[in-house]
Amino acid sequence: MANYDVIVIGSGPGGYVAAIRCAQLGLKTACVEGRETLGGTCLNVGCIPSKALLHASHQLHEAEHNFAKMGLKGKSPSVDWKQMLSYKDEVIGQNTKGIEFLFKKNKIDWLKGWGSIPEKGKVKVGDEVHEAKNIIIASGSEVSTLPGVEIDEKTVVSSTGALELSKIPKKMVVIGAGVIGLELGSVYSRLGSEVTVVEFLDNITPGMDGEVQKQFQKLLKKQGLNFIMGAAVQSVEAMKTKAKVNYKLRKDDSEETLDADVVLVATGRKPFTDGLGLDALGVKLSDRGQIETDDQWRTNVEGIYAIGDAIDGPMLAHKAEDEGMAAAEVIAGKHGHVNYGVIPSVIYTHPEVATVGQTEEQLKEAGRAYKVGKFSFMGNGRAKANFAGDGFVKLLADKETDRILGAHIIGPMAGDLIHEVCVAMEFGAAAEDLALTCHAHPTYSEAVREAALACGDGPIHS
Repeated sequence: MANYDVIVIGSGPGGYVAAIRCAQLGLKTACVEGRETLGGTCLNVGCIPSKALLHASHQLHEAEHNFAKMGLKGKSPSVDWKQMLSYKDEVIGQNTKGIEFLFKKNKIDWLKGWGSIPEKGKVKVGDEVHEAKNIIIASGSEVSTLPGVEIDEKTVVSSTGALELSKIPKKMVVIGAGVIGLELGSVYSRLGSEVTVVEFLDNITPGMDGEVQKQFQKLLKKQGLNFIMGAAVQSVEAMKTKAKVNYKLRKDDSEETLDADVVLVATGRKPFTDGLGLDALGVKLSDRGQIETDDQWRTNVEGIYAIGDAIDGPMLAHKAEDEGMAAAEVIAGKHGHVNYGVIPSVIYTHPEVATVGQTEEQLKEAGRAYKVGKFSFMGNGRAKANFAGDGFVKLLADKETDRILGAHIIGPMAGDLIHEVCVAMEFGAAAEDLALTCHAHPTYSEAVREAALACGDGPIHS
């Protein structure tokens, strides 16, 4: 039995970052992980592998649609699916080994196995019990499914199974038009699958700015994705090599069926806390199964903290990382800080979609006086040269003070461009501050400046 200042349960982005920050602050730290590799869902079966496949399939799209326009002529590449999966696995390996290296560098013990908390101040891993002055639960989330839908990871798959299909399906049905469904749907659509997305609501990407939703869906349709909106999936019948998706349209209760080779269930995720022993400890959970914490990430049980997907808030790796660092700071007697109003969200399709702060709908609902600055990428020289003129930058600012309240970008490199606005919002900047900042030419970032100019006298290139 070993004694630690901190034991972190879970080595996903929240957990491994919390462990490293604890170690940097001089705390004797261990991290519990039951997988064979570190990195949690994100590095092993989530963010990282999906980005590898998005990158590979986008290169194929460019070769098929844009190379010839640039004078790059020749036969379009054929898809070696086995090699593409091998490339994806190599990317995973590089990242997970990187975390192992960081653990060794920071003298963090990896306690291999699944952890539970038999009592306050103790963590059990396998047959061994370790003592810890503080415990951080960073156990992440798992796939949330629907009644009447059983995932077998072969014909009916979650995002995990979708990253390991034995072959590219001719027909794929995606249940859920959120981030995961649209990203993986895009991958298989580019690789030649006929992809149909079935969504319960009337809009894709729930909670996103309405103008972005409409433009995004329009562009995805143009790329070949089919959408059935306002449809409640009743059941999925899995056969040996096929599946039938039965759904009911909400507008008239009519029932329809779709045939598919593979059905991807992308209906969201839920906190994964099974086996931790939280009930016996008396740790409070919300109705949605999230661990309840105060503004210092402390649970109601002394010495036990929780972060990431296991608690309230958006299920984003970078939100978990921020909370992990903040919880470590609190444990070390410092001040932990997370600005929940400035957490960006990105969808890595092509074009990318990125958002931070409030949407126009939220501002209207709050009765806030605001102004909108918009700029289309069609007016951006770099975007036009790179066949990336679809989309726009939309900046929302307070009508009186000009303070930036939110930004919504659909277009090239949106996931990188959004951070200029994040930094500006963190410092309480006005749209005019962005407008007066010199931006290099020709870059995509000029579109952000033009949107900021549009909050004042107007953009230059529109």
